[in-house]
Amino acid sequence: MLNKNTEMELKGKKILVVGAGISGIGAVEVLRKVGACPVLYDEKAAKEEIEKKLPASCICEIVTGSLPEAVKEEVSLAVFSPGVPVDTPLAMSLREKGISIWGEIELAYALGKGRVIAITGTNGKTTTTTLVGEIMKRHFESVYVVGNIGNPYTQTALESTDDTVTVAEISSFQLETIQSFHPVVSAILNITPDHLNRHHTMENYIAVKERIAENQTKDDICVLNYEDAHTGKFGKNCPADVIYFSSGRKLEEGLYLDGEEIYQAHGGHAERLMNIHEMNLVGLCNVENVMAAIAIAQSVGVPMEEILETVKHFKAVEHRIEFVASKRGVDYYNDSKATNPDAAIQGIKAMTKPTVLIGGGYDKESEYDEWIEAFDGKVKCLVLIGQTRDKIAACARAHGIENIVFADSFKEALDICVEKAVSGDAVLLSPACASWGMFPNYEVRGREFKEYVEQLKEL
Repeated sequence: MLNKNTEMELKGKKILVVGAGISGIGAVEVLRKVGACPVLYDEKAAKEEIEKKLPASCICEIVTGSLPEAVKEEVSLAVFSPGVPVDTPLAMSLREKGISIWGEIELAYALGKGRVIAITGTNGKTTTTTLVGEIMKRHFESVYVVGNIGNPYTQTALESTDDTVTVAEISSFQLETIQSFHPVVSAILNITPDHLNRHHTMENYIAVKERIAENQTKDDICVLNYEDAHTGKFGKNCPADVIYFSSGRKLEEGLYLDGEEIYQAHGGHAERLMNIHEMNLVGLCNVENVMAAIAIAQSVGVPMEEILETVKHFKAVEHRIEFVASKRGVDYYNDSKATNPDAAIQGIKAMTKPTVLIGGGYDKESEYDEWIEAFDGKVKCLVLIGQTRDKIAACARAHGIENIVFADSFKEALDICVEKAVSGDAVLLSPACASWGMFPNYEVRGREFKEYVEQLKEL
């Protein structure tokens, strides 16, 4: 087992990096910098395409297709990209040979310094991580915001110092491969069904999310959602000291929402912090994200005055209930990051006008009943695309919704929305599904939506 900050233990070692995406390329780069000999393996990608992704100064062995047994015999560690499942025949064969499997998060943590704040949850991770990052940057000199948010942790690990604060958005895929990863503050915002095609059961998914705190002690903090059935239960067995937040009740200890006011309770006293209308964010989900961010920031010593000032000026992250423009009296919202039903529930709850909703995409074996029930009379037309459109349509009809239109392309879906929406309506892209199959990722899907809206002419 390699120890934290022991670059010398990697030097000269042959390390297998599996997956040639952003995380895999980042792992190769950092391994080269510490003198290791990475072997980059991708079963499906073409060698020429992989070579184009690597910086000119980053030379490494590249293997595609089937991984030769000889390579397995030579490597002393494997680093899996998040998109590569850890229950594949390759993973099992490596373990049989006694080769540890890390992820990019574990590798970066082993090489990095300073304090780590780690945030996970089915929904709200990116907004909360971005907000916490902004708060940290206001108070500390050396801050990095990394992880599932799109910035590989490995790119900043070697630049960190003992004074660095690293704010990391951590997905369930990344938590599968941690070993020594130990944040001083962790947060689980919520746990609702998602990625069951990868984790197979809800129990497995919950257990993976809870791993974020497995190396913490009572000297550390874990911020949890009191109203979520799974995180509320986990708080009783969490190895860290727990701080709760609640949008549904007053707490004796922790942060809570009372009407439109956010309070913090401690030691028998409750202090009003702010009114939710002082924020630029919309929706109850974002109130919960803000409460979590406040708890996290205060746990590492940021004064409340600085925290609240940052919160009040913070704007929604791209692709998460993001207001794009008002065209012809219709408000357009980009919620492309709603890649599962629970996230999409928050999107439709935030709407206050009759809404033309775009849904559908890649099938992650989700169920859509709760999402459809959350429409609550707001959805005047449901425009469906992608692999899941028939499944969603059947569910919607079972709940009495008949105004459903199928589109064969994203452009056609947008054209239908413009046709159906009238002044005073909203158009919401909140698909409840991943983008794969039609787009490389949800960011591309969201940007195409925004570009289309921005090109609309006023009548």
